[in-house]
Amino acid sequence: MKPPTDVKDRHLASRQGAVFALADMVLVVTSMGVIKQAGATFPAIQLVFFRAVIGLLLIAPLIWRYRADIFNSRQLRGHFGRVLCSTLALTCNYAATTALPLTLVNVIGFTRPFVIMGLAAAMLGERILPRHWISSLICFVSVLFILKPGSMSWDWGLVAALGMVLFGSLSVIETRRLTGEHAVVLMVFYTIGLAVLTAVPAALVWVTPRLSDLPGFLVIGLLAQVGQFCFLRSHQLAQASILAPLSYVVIVFSAMADYLYFGIVPTLPLVIGGTVIIAAALAGTQVGGSRR
Repeated sequence: MKPPTDVKDRHLASRQGAVFALADMVLVVTSMGVIKQAGATFPAIQLVFFRAVIGLLLIAPLIWRYRADIFNSRQLRGHFGRVLCSTLALTCNYAATTALPLTLVNVIGFTRPFVIMGLAAAMLGERILPRHWISSLICFVSVLFILKPGSMSWDWGLVAALGMVLFGSLSVIETRRLTGEHAVVLMVFYTIGLAVLTAVPAALVWVTPRLSDLPGFLVIGLLAQVGQFCFLRSHQLAQASILAPLSYVVIVFSAMADYLYFGIVPTLPLVIGGTVIIAAALAGTQVGGSRR
């Protein structure tokens, strides 16, 4: 039996991880308005490349400060796997968004917590408690209630959407495996890898930016980099079984962004479903999962 202090530390770490996860969601949703405006002019892959390059410039002082940790990292294979999975997930996301209705992409995307918990149990040895599965199931059903996916067109884009879920989930698992690494080291490897892997595709569809476009790129890069740090810290502090149900709360933040950016008033199903999602997510974030 572990000492009580270990239990208290685990509770505290899980709460901190949940706070970092919520902060990441807020930052991501906030950046959506800027990204949507820039996306009217620039290809999405070029925006991702700009995000990576600006991110590197923003964290340059941190790269210098933690240079010893970066160059002495003994988990290069893990870093490569994480960056590769993240890049593939992002590419699949764009392909699915292009080929399928956004509603269908969102519904498929919300199956990721199930995949993450399954992979966490199989690959990380995490014990997933029944209440975590139940909480995620309630959240997923609530998402279906909100989005009401009707008749959809099914084509090759479905494969891309499933790839988005699979590679995105594997990226989370790889992040969990790198818990011994400093968050800055994870950020540096991710940002460099993303810039390298998107450079050639971005060059093929390049649109020359104007001086007036630079502030928007800076905002995108800043929000993305801070959000990446929050994401990393959340998965270093809390288990996947704790964070997975909480991820559904992003739909509430998205509704708030719709209202603030575009004046779209939330519908009654969104209000009801959002309330259920928050309640189920809070129940699911209670500490209980453990390692075998």
